[in-house]
Amino acid sequence: MASPRTDFLLQCAGCHLPSGKGSPPEVPSLVNTLGGIVASDEGRDYIARVPGASQAPINDAQLAAVLNWVLFELNSDTLPNGFKPLTARKVGKSRARVLSDPLKMRRELWPEAESY
Repeated sequence: MASPRTDFLLQCAGCHLPSGKGSPPEVPSLVNTLGGIVASDEGRDYIARVPGASQAPINDAQLAAVLNWVLFELNSDTLPNGFKPLTARKVGKSRARVLSDPLKMRRELWPEAESY
């Protein structure tokens, strides 16, 4: 089993780049942009439903570990107070409902994220 960082590099860095900075707006940055999003239950659900995450060929526990790594390593300054890590069970329930248009949902739920 790979580390969360290794899984990030293997599953996410192709689009979001090894730094997590992406290529906005088509590929959003994952650096200091997710704290406000994961402050809500909708946002926690959203990050596991985006196609790249939900369809990654890793299990629910590995995906939860990758998402938590991204949140704590790349977004520590923006996480809400008392943030609780994502669980494999919750990630599994969320990822079963893949988003067809994640950018549209991101704009609808978090208009301020448009510039990321």
